Amino acid sequence: MLKGKRIIITGSARGLGQAFAISLVEKGAHIVIADILETEGSAVANSLQKSGYDAHFVQVDLGDPRSIEACVSQSMKMLGGLDGLVNNGAIATGIGGVSMEDIDIDVWDRVMNVNVRGTWLMTRAAAPFLRQSSCGKVVNVASDTALWGAPQLMHYVSSKGAIIAMTKSMARELGNDNVCVNAIAPGLTLVDATEYVPKERHQLYQNGRAISRAQLPEDVVGVVNFLLSDSANFITGQLLPINGGFVMN
Repeated sequence: MLKGKRIIITGSARGLGQAFAISLVEKGAHIVIADILETEGSAVANSLQKSGYDAHFVQVDLGDPRSIEACVSQSMKMLGGLDGLVNNGAIATGIGGVSMEDIDIDVWDRVMNVNVRGTWLMTRAAAPFLRQSSCGKVVNVASDTALWGAPQLMHYVSSKGAIIAMTKSMARELGNDNVCVNAIAPGLTLVDATEYVPKERHQLYQNGRAISRAQLPEDVVGVVNFLLSDSANFITGQLLPINGGFVMN
């Protein structure tokens, strides 16, 4: 399903993005780990290479348009083409617990620049290469916080709501070029990037899920693999919540 697919995953030096990267190479994909965290991202790529997988690291700052263009250009030299893009990179760590009255304007702007504008610019830079694929795929990583309105996190929630809306517009614009664009909305997942989240918030999620347990990376990676595969060639503009039934469409 994914053997030979050439895919860029942003924000994949750690957390869910790293889980996506590992799962994709294990399925035979050729990947670029794109992240601002050079040490961590290089370590992941090197580890995968030592295991015999085709993985590369390219540093990117999603808040810098020039960095995004350079990332895609460098990735094309490494991959020789592009079949998929996972827009996972985002600012989330350390910004929660602030009421809407107290959100710093500079922090708001940074979150929007990275999470929203960065997703748009990555997709814009990748689009010409995705069009050359037999059926290019974009998977945007939103969040179920945008579906239930998590409090004291409005800048992040707003950015993820924008991702959901952008996904529909992107799907309309790229559909005639046989490029599918979909979004996922994971719930709070147990990864290193969510260790800062208070235990009470983790428990809130677990208690509210129809499947009442902690959410793990392996609960999410299969859906991303599917959306990047040829089995999803006629699915576009859709949002898939992955949260054990905490939010139901």
